[in-house]
Amino acid sequence: MNARIKDLIQQLGEAIHESVSESEQISGVVREIREEGFDVLLMLEATIGLNEVTEDETDEDTEEGGTFTRNDVSFLKSLRISLPDEPGGDDADESPDVAEE
Repeated sequence: MNARIKDLIQQLGEAIHESVSESEQISGVVREIREEGFDVLLMLEATIGLNEVTEDETDEDTEEGGTFTRNDVSFLKSLRISLPDEPGGDDADESPDVAEE
């Protein structure tokens, strides 16, 4: 990995940290927790993955609908999320994580 990419990844990490620490919503919730008598220790982990993309791959990488690349679909599958147009994609009723009311 070249120095420019390492620098950009460092900048991304700093931007994420700054966004979280300057968030009024997060500050408000932390303040409310402290008002309830608790101290807050917030630790976030960000995993940054990079895949080098060549010009030839960018046009053919996008699925028919133009919304997901092969990497997107692979990531969704790793989270056990399937797309409706894929085999087994309409089985939301069988998902144990879905609560019925």
